[in-house]
Amino acid sequence: MLEDVLRRIDRGELVRLARELVRIPSVHRPGDASSGEGRVAAFLAGYLERAGFAVRVEEVSPGRPNVWAVWEGPLPGPTLLFEAHTDVVTAGREEDWEHPPFGAELEGGRIYGRGACDTKGNLAAAVIAARAIRESGVPFPGRLILCHPVDEEGMMSGIKHFIRRGHAEGVDAAIVCEPEENQLCVRQKGALRVEVRVRGRMAHGAMPQSGVNPVTRAARFVVAVEELEREERERHGGDPFLGHPSLTPTILRGPETGDPQLNVIPSGAYVALDIRTVPGQSHAELVGRLEGILSRLRAADPDFEAELRVMEERPPTETPPDEPLVLAMAAAYRRLTGREPRYNGVPGATDGTFLHEWANVPVVTTGAGLREIPHHADEWVGVEELYETCRLYAASALYYCCEKGG
Repeated sequence: MLEDVLRRIDRGELVRLARELVRIPSVHRPGDASSGEGRVAAFLAGYLERAGFAVRVEEVSPGRPNVWAVWEGPLPGPTLLFEAHTDVVTAGREEDWEHPPFGAELEGGRIYGRGACDTKGNLAAAVIAARAIRESGVPFPGRLILCHPVDEEGMMSGIKHFIRRGHAEGVDAAIVCEPEENQLCVRQKGALRVEVRVRGRMAHGAMPQSGVNPVTRAARFVVAVEELEREERERHGGDPFLGHPSLTPTILRGPETGDPQLNVIPSGAYVALDIRTVPGQSHAELVGRLEGILSRLRAADPDFEAELRVMEERPPTETPPDEPLVLAMAAAYRRLTGREPRYNGVPGATDGTFLHEWANVPVVTTGAGLREIPHHADEWVGVEELYETCRLYAASALYYCCEKGG
């Protein structure tokens, strides 16, 4: 049965589809109605309908539609979801690229372009894998869903919308299609995005005593966060796949808004933290410890005023090694390559974070592409690795659904 499916995987069609997707810029620019995922969603919907899938399109916000497609095999069985987002990050300055950012040039066995690696190449691999299973005519026991949401590179509103609308109900497992060098990633770091606003009182820089300086007070908070990071690293150690947790101040700005001036103490300062967590860390406890830092600073300084807000929370995820999807993908990898699979973790969050946490769906993240390539100029994905990914996706679906479906 597997060989019948693998013979249906057309390398040329895989490359053509990946290049077509890369050629459609799907960078979201707020306020620009011509930008975003709309064009690539329309292209995908048409392609999937012609391939015989039942397709749904649902707008998440104006000009930002999710697309997903369903195919029911001839036999009853579990539901496996392939998830690959349609948005890409900005290309930046075109002069920094040797290859046109949206040219999808094919050179030296590589497809170049923004999104080639993250993650339109892997999106194409999932589509071609599912199409090969459908067209092979094998007695497939189960249901496949191709889920292509918007906004993974932002606040992940697409996958959140998909789950809130109940579309993930009945999904037994999900393969998250991201550039991971075809490693089987069974853990993901969590993320907390925190902002702190420190209030001060404007004054002349020559007479600082007549005001309240929020910059120095914000700096005290940043130094205390560095100490908290050290404590958390000692407390939790290094995860074998994810490394150490981190609490990283990424923005320290004073004034919070408006123009800074060298001889003016601003009325406020702003601190942003990008916190990355590992399984075993409590987000609620971390926020409590940050609030405790502010409480201590207030107690030591009657002029210290600050407010903390959690902008976004993405919990860490962990899929057990004996989860049927992990076992099926490992068996598929061995069958296709003759090698033992490599296991790893995702250093950032993916849409799989919310599939796991909100919908209780086990996830494994894998796909073609070097992990360091996304968001770089001259982003690329190798054709041979992408072909291997497509075969892995198809074989994994067969192994998983046949085992679960009996």
